[in-house]
Amino acid sequence: MTYVVTDNCIACKYTDCVSVCPVDCFYEGENMLVIDPTECIDCGVCEPECPADAIRADTEDGMEKWVAFNGKYAALWPVIADAKEPLPEADALDGQPGKLDLLFSDKPAAEAV
Repeated sequence: MTYVVTDNCIACKYTDCVSVCPVDCFYEGENMLVIDPTECIDCGVCEPECPADAIRADTEDGMEKWVAFNGKYAALWPVIADAKEPLPEADALDGQPGKLDLLFSDKPAAEAV
């Protein structure tokens, strides 16, 4: 079993989950996070930490596509090990339907200067 990040993280990018992850298996895109399903140790500490309720166990119905999605972008994006501020529009966009089609960016997080 593994945990995965779903579409409600898009345009929110809360990082409360990152600060509790014991294996640094979160990866950061421009406007969301993903979990590397091969690195996740199934401890579950991240799930209750997500204010957007965007983290799910892969055993829930319909999670197969999210396992593949998380795996794909974890291979492309940089690891994130420290918490950051959420995106400015996080509260307003939390729970908005259709974020994958409307708002998702496949770009990696911007490099810190």
